[in-house]
Amino acid sequence: MIVLIGTGHVFDLSSSLIRTFDEKNPDIICVELDKQRYNAIMIKRNNPEAFKEDRKNLPFIYKLLARFQENLANEYGVSAGDEMLTAINYAQSHQIPVEFIDMNAQHLFTKMWRSMPFSEKFRLLFSGVGGLFVSKKRVEEELKNFQKDFDSYIEKIGEKFPTIKKTLIDKRNEYMANRLAKLNEHYQNIISCIGDGHIPGMSKLLEEKKIEYKVIRLAELRNMKDTDPTSGQFSVNYKPR
Repeated sequence: MIVLIGTGHVFDLSSSLIRTFDEKNPDIICVELDKQRYNAIMIKRNNPEAFKEDRKNLPFIYKLLARFQENLANEYGVSAGDEMLTAINYAQSHQIPVEFIDMNAQHLFTKMWRSMPFSEKFRLLFSGVGGLFVSKKRVEEELKNFQKDFDSYIEKIGEKFPTIKKTLIDKRNEYMANRLAKLNEHYQNIISCIGDGHIPGMSKLLEEKKIEYKVIRLAELRNMKDTDPTSGQFSVNYKPR
């Protein structure tokens, strides 16, 4: 069984994640990170000056979107990526293996920026991401739109930013689903913490591979203090026939 947990990199989800891990008792915990990104997060926390120096060499688009996430995270009183560190720290403290299942972010962003048409770059730079400052209220409104009609939401992203959708969503969905399929051959109980936007696409890919999985969506995770985590509105179970 694979449990896909939909997270958000800018929210405080630590207590809900720990509660879920305790209940599911996983054999392995997977996170939507590559080793390079994980190392960068640790350097940022332990040696901010070294992080600032290293950051100068990062691709422009990578720095832009990272700063966008950091500004949003500050609105919620956390640091971007805290939920992934919660998962890693839990695994380490419970002697559970950790697997980094994402593609190399720096290479991915570099390739994406080089292949992106000028018109799409222009739209990106003058969108909310380019402006860097988006209110907490705007974030909550976008989340509601996303949860109400995911297919329509992703379709709109694809229309405005086709290169971003293909590179940051579709390719990564396929890559991470394949990684989980391989791990499923060796572990019975897998938990994978991924961005909530990857849940629908990866769910379809796991179904195609006839792999049993369960889903816990971000909305459920954020409300877990007040609800039973196994009965939320956004939970999905799939068992291959």
